[in-house]
Amino acid sequence: LGPNMVQLPMEDLRDPLPPHWRCYMSPQGRRYYVNTINNETTWERPSSVPGTPKTSIRHKNSLPINCVTFPLPAFMPEQQLLKPGEWSYCDYFWTDKKDSQGNGCITGFEVLLQKQLRGKQMQKEMAEFIRERIKIEEEYAKNLSKLSQIPLAGQEEGTLGEAWAQLKKSLADEAEVHLKFSSKLQSEVEKPLLTFRENFKKDMKRFDHHIADLRKQLVGRYAAVEKARKALADRQKELDLKTQQLEIKLSNKIEEDIKKARRKSTQAGDDLMRCVDLYNQSQSKWFEEMVTTSLELERLEVERVEMIRQHLCQYTTLRHETDMFNQSTMEPVDQLLQCVDPARDRELWVRENKTGEIRPVDIEI
Repeated sequence: LGPNMVQLPMEDLRDPLPPHWRCYMSPQGRRYYVNTINNETTWERPSSVPGTPKTSIRHKNSLPINCVTFPLPAFMPEQQLLKPGEWSYCDYFWTDKKDSQGNGCITGFEVLLQKQLRGKQMQKEMAEFIRERIKIEEEYAKNLSKLSQIPLAGQEEGTLGEAWAQLKKSLADEAEVHLKFSSKLQSEVEKPLLTFRENFKKDMKRFDHHIADLRKQLVGRYAAVEKARKALADRQKELDLKTQQLEIKLSNKIEEDIKKARRKSTQAGDDLMRCVDLYNQSQSKWFEEMVTTSLELERLEVERVEMIRQHLCQYTTLRHETDMFNQSTMEPVDQLLQCVDPARDRELWVRENKTGEIRPVDIEI
């Protein structure tokens, strides 16, 4: 903005401004108006008619929400989804939403993180389930082995005795099969689930801290913009006061004071522009990292679902190998596992939990 605060010639005052309004010229030669009571600024000439709307230069084409500037409704149709038709995380979680208790707000990114953390917990519980299944198999194998060694009916003779002995031996063989099944469950299902979960946990922590730090920086930069905006308004008001004094009484001292006030106002305008630039840089960085990280979270979720699906398929394969007589119980599980669709799951979840698809824009003043 950096205005030289030059008040316009008298011919511009033929249509008087409302009380407490002053007209100035920006360095780019554009008129703007300042209300000396509430420091409101506008490019549009205020009307003396009550209720006439004024366009504030606080945000030329945007509205700040929790220190993030979003486009005004008139500019929203210009935005297109980054990944149309994919229900991608990077398109639907830009705004904040009220928490479940309604006491505060959580960011769209936190909504994504909460989903990922729930996924991590589900994975842990699945691993615990498989661990319990392993214990059952181990205990069953132990009991079968013990039963096969009991010398009951050991004195049976002839072909019946041979059949009986083979039946007992089959228990020992079955025990070995179940023991191998439990061992494979541990190495091929439970362990991979736990390993993936630990790596997943490290990624979540890294993403959480990185985006949170960028958002904090954005809040700080926005506060600096508002502080600079207020300082400029104060300098404008001071210059206006000096100009009024000069109109009442011409003196060299007042003229010198006006020059000083004008320099201070120009400096305040330059400071505001610097703060706006820093804010826009921070918001651009946050925006880029939000897109990159949300896409990475999306990739991780697809990877998590696919990894679990594959290992549950391995579970059913091992189960088939262990007990050929119970294949009918596993067939519905196999069918459902073949129908697992991460993209469809994402669409359903995004539809229900999205916080807003309107992306932020730079401050323009």
